[in-house]
Amino acid sequence: MSVDAKAASESDVGSDAPTPSARRGTATSLRGLGLLAAIAVLVVIALLSVWVGTRGIPFTSTWNVLWHHDGSKAAVIIHDYRIPRTLLGLLVGVALGLSGALMQALTRNPLADPGLLGVSLGASTGVVVAIAFLGVGSALGYVWFAFLGAALASVAVYLLGSAGRTPATPERLVVAGAALTAVLYAFNSAVLLLDPEAFDSFRFWTVGTLAGRNFEVVYVILPFVAVGLVITLALARPLNALALGDQVGRALGVRVGRTRALGAVAVMLLCGAATAAAGPIGFVGLAVPHVARFVVGPDQRWVLAYSTLLAPILLLGADILGRVLGAPGEVQVGIVTAFLGAPLFIALCRRRKLVML
Repeated sequence: MSVDAKAASESDVGSDAPTPSARRGTATSLRGLGLLAAIAVLVVIALLSVWVGTRGIPFTSTWNVLWHHDGSKAAVIIHDYRIPRTLLGLLVGVALGLSGALMQALTRNPLADPGLLGVSLGASTGVVVAIAFLGVGSALGYVWFAFLGAALASVAVYLLGSAGRTPATPERLVVAGAALTAVLYAFNSAVLLLDPEAFDSFRFWTVGTLAGRNFEVVYVILPFVAVGLVITLALARPLNALALGDQVGRALGVRVGRTRALGAVAVMLLCGAATAAAGPIGFVGLAVPHVARFVVGPDQRWVLAYSTLLAPILLLGADILGRVLGAPGEVQVGIVTAFLGAPLFIALCRRRKLVML
């Protein structure tokens, strides 16, 4: 074979291989299709959440009264209890999924979750103070005190982490969060041990549940979750640069301090609102971002998008499962997510090394 013919044959073989841009386009298309599939699953899960409950209602009746409140007992159950519960599950799931992914990206710690910076325990402290010292006894009252506690805890951790001449690094924030968590846990334990009535009220909130919440609670947390969502999605590109390190991020034009401060505000809004409304619910913010990275890779734009959908799917699915398993009562969603999330996270740890890149 001549040299020209051999070169031509090699050129033909190389032209059949997909180019890097073609491979990227295929991957983007697959990720987009995955998002559409997740949206479809979320819609189905939401409909099941409205339909399934401790009181059996035929699906046809559920579908009819879903669009028209005819005043029947079924319509009251659907509109006054199950729809608010489902909407709250959607909001809390979105908040927990995004705050977990954001925490892991900001701290570059694959084991970070919304409770790492003391936000969850700050919310718990707000509830303890409201119950023990102010006599607050309603879920709507808990929301404001829990959110205030989460906000104050977030500010305290950031101030402690940024004290001195050095900026607030991920390591300093984690240490500050651990220290504040220990102090708040000791305070809560002391108050609850000295006040049995406060303990009785607090234990129903701290287990984590979507039950007993109405539209007022949904309206209260909606703006906080919406603002946190917008901030988090706006930070997707800077977070990709920060994953390479602070120095590389600065070289790429990222304002590291500003990005971390906005990320801390978003975590406070998202985790504070979710914890205030439903109580501390574990493993959702920890496990879901790892599932998202396992599916789409380390790109934070896709990780955040998938976490926004996968977290409410997990939370509402766990809530439905709790109603089915506990019938005629129910098992609180915080207990179910612990049983579901722990094996899932262990499986992820065994299947693949937990890394951020």
